[in-house]
Amino acid sequence: MAALCRCAVRRALYRAKGTRGLSGAHHDYDLLVIGGGSGGLACAKEAAQFGKKVAVFDYVDPSPRGTKWGIGGTCVNVGCIPKKLMHQAALLGWAIKDAPHYGWHMSETAQHDWSTMAQAVQNYVKSLNWGHRIQLQDKKVKYFNLKASFLGDHAVRGRSKAGKETLVTAKNIVIATGGRPKYPTHIPGAVDHGITSDDLFWLKQSPGKTLVVGASYVSLECAGFLSGVGLNTTVMVRSIPLRGFDQQMAVLVTDYMESYGTKFLWKCSPSRIEKIENERLLVTYKTTDTGKEEHDTFDTVMWAVGRAPETSQLNLDKVGVATNPNTGKIIVDELEASSVPHVFAIGDIAEGRPELTPTAIAAGKLLAHRLFNNSVQRMDYDSVPTTVFTPLEYGCVGLTEEDAAERYGEDKIEVFHAFYKPLEFTVAERNASQCYIKMVCLRKEGQRILGLHFTGPNAGEVIQGFALGIKCGATYPQLMNTVGIHPTCAEEITKLHITKRSGLDPTVTGC
Repeated sequence: MAALCRCAVRRALYRAKGTRGLSGAHHDYDLLVIGGGSGGLACAKEAAQFGKKVAVFDYVDPSPRGTKWGIGGTCVNVGCIPKKLMHQAALLGWAIKDAPHYGWHMSETAQHDWSTMAQAVQNYVKSLNWGHRIQLQDKKVKYFNLKASFLGDHAVRGRSKAGKETLVTAKNIVIATGGRPKYPTHIPGAVDHGITSDDLFWLKQSPGKTLVVGASYVSLECAGFLSGVGLNTTVMVRSIPLRGFDQQMAVLVTDYMESYGTKFLWKCSPSRIEKIENERLLVTYKTTDTGKEEHDTFDTVMWAVGRAPETSQLNLDKVGVATNPNTGKIIVDELEASSVPHVFAIGDIAEGRPELTPTAIAAGKLLAHRLFNNSVQRMDYDSVPTTVFTPLEYGCVGLTEEDAAERYGEDKIEVFHAFYKPLEFTVAERNASQCYIKMVCLRKEGQRILGLHFTGPNAGEVIQGFALGIKCGATYPQLMNTVGIHPTCAEEITKLHITKRSGLDPTVTGC
């Protein structure tokens, strides 16, 4: 068997070497996509519709805790989809608390059952896995559940869990392997006793009292829905929350979370994790300003301290694909091409790209059109909207206030803002002090809108429509001429009139 595998490798390498650079040369596939996430699948399916021969290599290494899932990548299995569904579970919990104010008499105290929620979410995710397999089959895209590594610049080896190897060549190769959560391996017990978001969404039983380490959107979203379903949840933050986002908005998000039950340990870092009696975890941590050592016990410790690109096993150096030594991500140009002309990278694996599912999907489709449909359209990464699904949702598009001031100068920007109260918060007497809108504009050039930031209910739904306007170069006067839909939260954006520069109270009063 080993001899046969070596022969197969030699044949694949011979084909790749003998056909390198020849546009009409024979390869097994016109396109090979490495990675079965949103971006890779979008690229593969789009290429197949042009009659090209396409294959996908996809394989998920189990997490250190043994969690594994099917095709679809992070978003489908351990990201956007299960996150939003569990966020919805938390929102329903808050709705139950609001219900008596609206006349609903609850016969007994509502109790949340983790296993019921988890099973429903996992069943839905599995249906998406199946749907992706069927779509690939319908579009005649060959799917290999194999771990890929380069043998030559056109040759890739796929290895199964059992060690069986499959060798293929392709004229074009797209790398879309995404990333996985990092573990702080320098902390004793971090790997042995901790989990990540890769595991949280597949837990059969409640994680119980949970410590979430990190202040990224992954950390705050997970901590938010854990608190929302009634679990004792603490977030440990070393520096600042939501790095890369507008910091005024980030503080509003965490203030709201604190006011509704999520605990925060600010300026703290864990130093070791130990298992004690009853399977509980003793966490030792230090404050970064005083160095004082403290302890607490938890049922679960979840790491949300960043993500690392899945490049280590691809054998990229063998074919000369350049990566950023600091991030490990693949360096690409504006056409998503790597340092090897026919090797491309899209999504989270590509240096300088937003780690967002919709951008990966769009980039994958556009790449397929450039390769096989004579298109020249490039992906535009400016003004990409996004939303953080924390208990008080935060949606944004365009520049942060900090970035706008740095790029244009504080004197050349105008910030319109308002604190408002969602109508749905009124009868239930919910605290709305963190519901806030900020629009960053140029003072001249027609007051073109540079960025829009919104905290409040349904932030993603609110921001999506405004994102189109900002993408098209909308100005503040144009927005003021837009009629709002009453009574909505989005309407408040069309009524912004107080600037930070004025120093006036931006609190909205009346309808």
